[in-house]
Amino acid sequence: MIQFGKGVVRFRIPILMLSLLLLVPSVAGYLNTRINYDILSYLPEDIETMKGQDILLDEFGTGAFSVAVVEGMKQKDAAALKREIEQVSHVKAVLWQDSLADISVPLELLPEDMEELFENKEKNATLMIVMLDTSMSADETLDAVEEIRSLTKQQCLLSGMSAVVADIKKICNSEAVMYVAIAAGLSALVLALAMDSFLIPVLFLLSIGMAIIYNLGTNFVAGEISFITQALAAVLQLAVTMDYSIFLWHSYQENQERFPGDKKRAMAHAVSNTVSSVVGSSITTVAGFLAMCFMTFTLGLDLGIVMAKGVVFGVIGCVTILPSMILVFDRAVEKTRHRALIPDLGVIGDFVTKKYVVFAVLFLVILGPAVYGYTHNEVYYDLAGTLPEHLESVMANTKLEEQFHMGATHVVIADSSLDSRQAGNMLRELKEVGGIRQVIGIDSLLGPAVPQELVPDSYKEKLDNGTYQMMFLVSEYKTASDEVNAQCDEIKRIIKQYDPSAMLIGEAPCTQDLITITDRDFKTVSTVSIVLIFVIIAVVLKSISLPVILVAVIEFAIFINMGIPAYTGTVLPFIASIVIGTIQLGATVDYAILMTNKYKKARYQGMGKQQSVSTALNSSLQSVFVSALSFFAATFGVGLYSSIDMISALCVLLARGAVISFLVVAFILPAMFMMFDKAICKTSMGFLNREKQIKAELAR
Repeated sequence: MIQFGKGVVRFRIPILMLSLLLLVPSVAGYLNTRINYDILSYLPEDIETMKGQDILLDEFGTGAFSVAVVEGMKQKDAAALKREIEQVSHVKAVLWQDSLADISVPLELLPEDMEELFENKEKNATLMIVMLDTSMSADETLDAVEEIRSLTKQQCLLSGMSAVVADIKKICNSEAVMYVAIAAGLSALVLALAMDSFLIPVLFLLSIGMAIIYNLGTNFVAGEISFITQALAAVLQLAVTMDYSIFLWHSYQENQERFPGDKKRAMAHAVSNTVSSVVGSSITTVAGFLAMCFMTFTLGLDLGIVMAKGVVFGVIGCVTILPSMILVFDRAVEKTRHRALIPDLGVIGDFVTKKYVVFAVLFLVILGPAVYGYTHNEVYYDLAGTLPEHLESVMANTKLEEQFHMGATHVVIADSSLDSRQAGNMLRELKEVGGIRQVIGIDSLLGPAVPQELVPDSYKEKLDNGTYQMMFLVSEYKTASDEVNAQCDEIKRIIKQYDPSAMLIGEAPCTQDLITITDRDFKTVSTVSIVLIFVIIAVVLKSISLPVILVAVIEFAIFINMGIPAYTGTVLPFIASIVIGTIQLGATVDYAILMTNKYKKARYQGMGKQQSVSTALNSSLQSVFVSALSFFAATFGVGLYSSIDMISALCVLLARGAVISFLVVAFILPAMFMMFDKAICKTSMGFLNREKQIKAELAR
């Protein structure tokens, strides 16, 4: 590796020039990567709800629909608005009272419950069902939502998943730049206090920033990434890869003492040392992210690949771009030298090793409550329910609930060859399902006072194309609630009795599938990440016992982190239980590996148990502390700022996880080394000192 280090030092100027040139295609790639704001689109394509959406789009030319709440308009003005909405690009149809008959036909001739569905006279409000010919989260759909909103001010509010996605897009576009600025600013502040040069944090951020741009730019190959990945990728990559830069700098300083006056040689050895140390530990981080690729909910694949790629770019940047920058700007670095303002923590080794029994007992005492909390925290699946109340989609959902007692809207697709008797019986049963306010279909729309010939053929075609018939079911229950999930089960039972091929689709059924699938994914990802990291640690450290100890210690930190919400009454986003444990395990196990390598080296040099553990702790704690503090600063700031609860909650959990992992590595891991030192030495290679090895070889 020393030859690689010498090569980096020799070609530092070309490396910097090439790194700057590569930013051009990377920025172009980033700007041309589509962002997907619809979480439900990451459900497996082979499940019934997703197949049903394809049928809806292919057979009826309808991919998305939204319910518009119109307030304070006279009937003729509402009719005029409806015609304007129909002229909006990609709006296929608008279902309203005059869709059934001419506007001159009195509402009283419609079935009474249908009249109540479309109009609330007391609140002077009416609603329309807007059907679009594009998918729920397509760019054209989101543009249509914004255009419909522009037709009136606050008199027309759009609800539904497409409207929610449009609002999420608006928030992300306004906040994304601030996420990076906050993370970079707070990390720079921490590093400025912890490092001995004010310029070094700037160089760290520049090199990592380049790696982030390379990572985001190469996402163009995939075509699109999720908004969660877009929001978290830069912040996480900054937080996760910062410790590689810290390690390089500390190694550079140590080698300057070895080779005084020869900074190029010191940097060559620092690069060599960093490659040897960082590559091994970074593999565990990459493995943690890649474990998310085993999710059937492909948001994990999206985030996992981008973040694994980010770690690789981060390592490459750390051993090429950063050392080149440090050497090029050496004079400026020296001029900005100062005394580190954060005190040196590398003096607590003796205290921890002497009191290791106390920390071992503390581990056992905390473990039970931590596991209980970890297995009993609550999660939510309703994304719209956690968005800011001032958003139009949230306001529309509130209006629907308060004025029309409407929650979720389902769509049933059934065979159009069902005879009228079967269809009538099915409709009657569906209307009797608890929480169903109305069923909108051809047969349900025709009351005794409305002759069938008054229903236009164009309207009939919208609900029955000769192969499939479509019905809207208006529910009183909210998406992701236990009531609506039970309701969906009952609806499926009924429609399957009359037509085994019938499908129930919509936001609520998709969310129900999301609950089932992510619960299974959580178990899969947890198992895969633990197994992968266990194997990697076993290979890297050449040990049977150390993987058990290190994984157990970090999992203990994860139990604490994810268990706290159960005691504070905090409801977490569903994705948190899947990704937080994996990211925390992969990212912070590096802390444990760093200390383990120091412990291993000390034992190999012939030091005793207590001295080895104390030396390892003292020599690694400062680096681990700065890395964890930087991780905390980058993620916690974004968590406080973001108005999207899913992003905010994930960042706060990651920030807290970094601190907890640091404390566990600082106090619990040394206690484990003290307790199991004999077993570790017997089941691991490289722990016996040279003298004992020679004696063992001679004895053979």
